[in-house]
Amino acid sequence: MGAMNAPAAPAALADPLVVAGRAYASRLLVGTGKYRDFAQTRDAVVASGAQIVTVAIRRTNIGQEANAPSLLDALPPTEFTYLPNSAGCYTADDAVRTLKLARELLDGHALTKLEVLGDANTLFPNVRETLKAAERLVADGFQVMVYTSDDPIVARELEAIGCVAIMPLASLIGSGMGILNPWNLKLIIEQAKVPVLVDAGVGTASDAAIAMELGCAGVLMNTAIALAQDPVRMARAMKLAVEAGREAFLAGRMPRKLYAASPSSPTTGLIS
Repeated sequence: MGAMNAPAAPAALADPLVVAGRAYASRLLVGTGKYRDFAQTRDAVVASGAQIVTVAIRRTNIGQEANAPSLLDALPPTEFTYLPNSAGCYTADDAVRTLKLARELLDGHALTKLEVLGDANTLFPNVRETLKAAERLVADGFQVMVYTSDDPIVARELEAIGCVAIMPLASLIGSGMGILNPWNLKLIIEQAKVPVLVDAGVGTASDAAIAMELGCAGVLMNTAIALAQDPVRMARAMKLAVEAGREAFLAGRMPRKLYAASPSSPTTGLIS
């Protein structure tokens, strides 16, 4: 093979996402709910390139029902890192109980996504219950990635408790409204020493790219892929968007100007 055709090293490998001491090439995390069936779930997850998949323990069978189809068959834990979540929990007690069950079902798996909801209509997080649950889970040896509001003070408290990643919403879960408050996200990113991932509200590829351009370490999404007209194609779009947004962030964008007095092409030496 000539030098012209030498394969380029994948950029992602030089720039892994590190969560709880473990490195991942993909910065896209995907959910496993709302798909037609487990076969479609698998096709979309594979197309997304995601290595971490999040699972609602209250809604998805990972061994609780012995004779029903299990997500573990479609997405084997040898291939993917599972991130069990406490979706559908409205109290700290409920969330802690749910995640302890998940740890048993997954043979002592410590990485977990904490969410404690405050309201059934908006699915907005209850931050008081979230803080309580986080303290208990961290004390019990869980590695907690936490869904929270975009409040920088709450984010700082969750990090101080020992959460391994802070995951503020861009907009409401399942809304597809995109990033409504980039300023708060920037504040959270600037102060955090752990990864900050946008969780909830992404609707299309540009939303994911913007999250990454803001400096997020990654994006977690479910509905934007699962409820697209072609989920597998949207999964691939999201993979590319997260990669493009990350590359743009690392490259450093040009400054914004109202107009550019100097044209892009030099005019000196042109024949007049």
